Amino acid sequence: MAKNTICIWYDKDAEAAARFYAATFPDSAVGAIHRAPGDYPSGKAGDVLTVEFTVAGIPCLGLNGGPVFKHNEAFSFQIATDDQEETNRYWDAIVGNGGHESECGWCKDKWGISWQITPRVLTEAIAAGGEEAKRTFAAMMTMKKIDIAAIEAARRGP
Repeated sequence: MAKNTICIWYDKDAEAAARFYAATFPDSAVGAIHRAPGDYPSGKAGDVLTVEFTVAGIPCLGLNGGPVFKHNEAFSFQIATDDQEETNRYWDAIVGNGGHESECGWCKDKWGISWQITPRVLTEAIAAGGEEAKRTFAAMMTMKKIDIAAIEAARRGP
């Protein structure tokens, strides 16, 4: 296990989530699966308790802790994309697997984890500052999934 690991609380589906992430994002994998040695408040001995996994190079630990805590947008994975095809692939995988769309490139997977599917062109345009950033930001505010062609047009201006 890495020295610093993100621990993500799941109701009961840490293994399914880890397998989905590993199948969806490059540099992702499922590692060790640990079963509970005894009964606990939200499970029984032998149930999957924790799952070690990596998402896009980030070490994580999924904890099947039960329904006590819920996810919110205060935590999200941000995935930088290079083109519309890659943006669509990740967005469609998350939303199409029981997740749902949000605003400005954000979506949630079916386990409630928030994702920012962020094309690099958007990040670069905002970082440029000035009128270019204002136009790009205004265009982004009208979107759910980011439309790279519309972002590039806004970046260029009138």
